[in-house]
Amino acid sequence: MNPIIIAALYKFAPLSDIAAMREAILYTCKKHNIYGILLLAHEGINGTIAGERGDIDALLNFLRSYPPLFTLGHKESSARTLPFYRMKVRLKKEIVTMGISEANPNKMVGTYLTPEAWNQIIAEPDTILVDTRNDYEVKIGTFKGAIDPRTRTFREFPDYVKNHFDNQKHKKVAMFCTGGIRCEKASAYMRMLGFEQVYHLKGGILKYLEEMPEEKSLWRGECFVFDQRVSVKHGLKLGSYELCPSCRHPIHAEDKKGAKYIEGVACLHCHDTLSEEKKSAAAERHRQIKLAEARGKKHLGAQFMNEEEI
Repeated sequence: MNPIIIAALYKFAPLSDIAAMREAILYTCKKHNIYGILLLAHEGINGTIAGERGDIDALLNFLRSYPPLFTLGHKESSARTLPFYRMKVRLKKEIVTMGISEANPNKMVGTYLTPEAWNQIIAEPDTILVDTRNDYEVKIGTFKGAIDPRTRTFREFPDYVKNHFDNQKHKKVAMFCTGGIRCEKASAYMRMLGFEQVYHLKGGILKYLEEMPEEKSLWRGECFVFDQRVSVKHGLKLGSYELCPSCRHPIHAEDKKGAKYIEGVACLHCHDTLSEEKKSAAAERHRQIKLAEARGKKHLGAQFMNEEEI
C-alpha cells in the first residue's frame, strides 16, 4: 500500500461564494479518495486532509486554482493508515474561532519569524512569550519559558490578553500555536489593541519541529495534533500520547497506571465527572471498535476531531 500523506493547510484570504466552493471541493475530495476536514469562511480556509500522494497533489492544485488561494501553503507528514474515516467540508463564520470579527489577518497581522529567527527573539530578555493554545495542549509540551494562559478554548484568549497585557508595558510579544493559524488571528487582535512589536512563529510548532535540529531546539515535550496521531515529536515523529475517547484529553502511559483509567471509557481527567450511563455507553462503543478491528474493518466511533481548533 502506498504511504498516506497528511497535509495540514490554512490561509487567510477573502473568499466569496463559499457555498459553491464547498460543493466543488467536496466533489474533488471524493473523486480522489481524500479524507479529513476542511473549514471554509469568507476569511479563508483551514483544515487537515489525508490521502495518497497523487490525490493530495490533485486537491492542492485544485484549491490553488482559486485566485485568492494561489499561494496556499501546507505542511506534510506521513502515516501507514488513514487517520480520518470521513471527508467533511464545513462552512463557518471563522476558520478558527476567536469571536472577535474585527481581528482580521487579511488587514493587519504580526511579524512572521522563521524557526532560526524565532530562537533569537524568544531568547531576548524583554520578549514576552505566549502559548496561544488550550490548556490540554500546553500540558504535553511547549517552548521553554512560555506563558500558559490556561484557556479552555481560543474564545477565551481575548479576555486573557485584556486582563494580563498592557501595550505600554509589554513592548515585545512573541506568540505560537500548532500550525500558525491561531497566532495569525491572535496577532491581528493584539495589533488591533495597539501592541506594535508582535511576532509569531511562521508555520507554527509543526514547522519548527520539522526544520529545527533537536540539539538546537528550545521546544520541550511533544506537540498535540488534531488527528489520530494525537502528538508528534521532533522531526514530526509519532508521539507517545493517546486520546481519551470520552473527554478527548491526551493521556500518557503513566496516566494509565491509575485506578481511574478504564480503557476506552474514562481517564483520570473525566472519571469522576462521567455518569454511569455515559460510562456504559463508552464501554459499548469501545467493544464495538475492538470487534471491528478484529474483523479488519473501520469503526466510525473511533473518529475524533475538533473543528474549531484544527
